[in-house]
Amino acid sequence: MLSDLLTRRELSVRIFSALTTLGLFGKSTDLAAEASDLDNNGLTHSSEAIHQEVLIKASRERVYRALTDAKQFRELTDLSYHALSTEISPEVGGTFALFGGVIVGRHIEMSPNQRLIQAWRETSWEPGAYSIVSFQLNEADSGTKVIFDHRGFPQGKGEHLAIGWKSHYWEPLQKYLA
Repeated sequence: MLSDLLTRRELSVRIFSALTTLGLFGKSTDLAAEASDLDNNGLTHSSEAIHQEVLIKASRERVYRALTDAKQFRELTDLSYHALSTEISPEVGGTFALFGGVIVGRHIEMSPNQRLIQAWRETSWEPGAYSIVSFQLNEADSGTKVIFDHRGFPQGKGEHLAIGWKSHYWEPLQKYLA
């Protein structure tokens, strides 16, 4: 008898599908996909995440300062963007605004020369939507190995963000610290 009953997830998918057919939801494909991906506990198994590892030919101290010092970050981003404002608080809990305010967030953890974790968002995202970025700085033979992870960003933004990290962070950082 219980096997004949619909789970909440199955019911949600059927309702979204029916409303889609009636044209009552414009973004129904996204909603139905999200609903169908949830398990019985409401846990999704298709979240996007970015993991990148980059070798920077500079000390961990220099890499950390370039990421956390407003003047240095502005200089490194001037290699690809010119005259965009940069604000970076040097303290845990402090805020940052990068690339002219397109990227904003707050420092969650700052372990000098070792790790930086931030609540991070693009201002074009839905209000209140933040992701978590983590920069782990490990010594390497010829410099610093940055182990980078980015999680919790809006679905469908992964490819755009992954390309952006390479072109707006890693390549300018490698040139700036060379």
